[in-house]
Amino acid sequence: MMDVKEIREYLPHRYPFLLVDRVLELNPGESIVAIKNVTVNEPFFNGHFPDHPVMPGVLIVEAMAQAAGILGFKTMDKKPQDGSIYYFVGADKLRFKRPVVPGDQLRLEASVQSEKRGIWKFDVKATVDGDMVSSATILCADRKV
Repeated sequence: MMDVKEIREYLPHRYPFLLVDRVLELNPGESIVAIKNVTVNEPFFNGHFPDHPVMPGVLIVEAMAQAAGILGFKTMDKKPQDGSIYYFVGADKLRFKRPVVPGDQLRLEASVQSEKRGIWKFDVKATVDGDMVSSATILCADRKV
């Protein structure tokens, strides 16, 4: 539904911090399904951990937040170039169930829980091959740049 070229219109992130490769499904105001292909060439694997590469949990959370950010921008029909940005402001009920390693395809799902005065709450989860990797409730703030 969205390739990386269109994703870059909705997220201000760039390499090596753009963590969404494709959007598979998008229902503005409701939900999104996106993917992140995890390769051994990711820069963080050089130090985390060289002999047993594991994707850092904070980057899994960031990938879920980026998917939620796309959903928020599309819902409001805004783009960063319009002078709006989403800041990650919190996570509740964060859990990790299994490691993510090179070769995995991370499926990122987010759904809108609520929005009040520019603060968005999303239910998010990440899976690999149907197995739960991580889940959380995250908060993002829509602010003017």
